[in-house]
Amino acid sequence: QVQLVESGGGLVQAGGSLRLSCVASGRTFSNSAMGWFRQAPGKEREFVAAISGRGGRIYYADFVKGRFAISRDNAKNTVDLQMTTLKPEDTAVYYCTSASVAWYQSSNYYYTPASYDYWGQGTQVTVSS
Repeated sequence: QVQLVESGGGLVQAGGSLRLSCVASGRTFSNSAMGWFRQAPGKEREFVAAISGRGGRIYYADFVKGRFAISRDNAKNTVDLQMTTLKPEDTAVYYCTSASVAWYQSSNYYYTPASYDYWGQGTQVTVSS
């Protein structure tokens, strides 16, 4: 059974930074592409960032490019999301997610929730104006 545990959420002022971390267990970490999604109240879950199993492929949603950075440490089974220049519209529950494959040939799969088979419980990020 794969388990994903997020940490690092909290309350921050606009313009500030937060670093989210996700620890995975239950299968060989480097064999799993990893992603971050978020969901704001009343909205659908949306893609934020993803990284392939060895880190060679990275993808971002347009609204976070230049502000967020995803990284992974396969020795520690962790995937991080460094968030800078945060905006009130970044307020959401952020979810870490794991795929059953290390990478997808088509980049479209990384953006799709159905491409991932395990999800963490989420961590709240609140950005005040």
